[in-house]
Amino acid sequence: MLELLTQNLLWWHWMVLGLLLITMEIFTGTFMMLGLGLSAIFVGVIDVIYPLSMEIAISLWMVLSIISIAIWFKYMRDKSIETSGQSNESLETLGVVEKEIAINGRGLVRFDKPILGSSVWMATAKENLDKNSRVKIIEVKGQLIEVASIDILQN
Repeated sequence: MLELLTQNLLWWHWMVLGLLLITMEIFTGTFMMLGLGLSAIFVGVIDVIYPLSMEIAISLWMVLSIISIAIWFKYMRDKSIETSGQSNESLETLGVVEKEIAINGRGLVRFDKPILGSSVWMATAKENLDKNSRVKIIEVKGQLIEVASIDILQN
């Protein structure tokens, strides 16, 4: 059976495999199969230009597929970094202190845009923050947000 496959595996088989993989990608939406399909089509094109043995063609397809998967992981995956155990999509959000915060104490901060569904949060700071001070989020600690004055951050 393997001998029959090695003698009858033609360039258009690679093209069909590539198109099937790309068609499967339409239904998955992950872009993973797209790289595998393009690799198979590329092997088919190489096989037309320079006839390849089955072993070399499969090896080339595997190498190109691994490269496409590596590229997919490098450029297509989610790039958000979560270091605090909470969502950090809004760590750049600025806010205004509504209830003054003593050093390592608690106060109230209203942020310019909602963070995790709320715009008013209990906050703590490593410095004294007066009412109406502009602050930036340093870290989200469960239900408490650590903030720092924008002036301190710029110095």
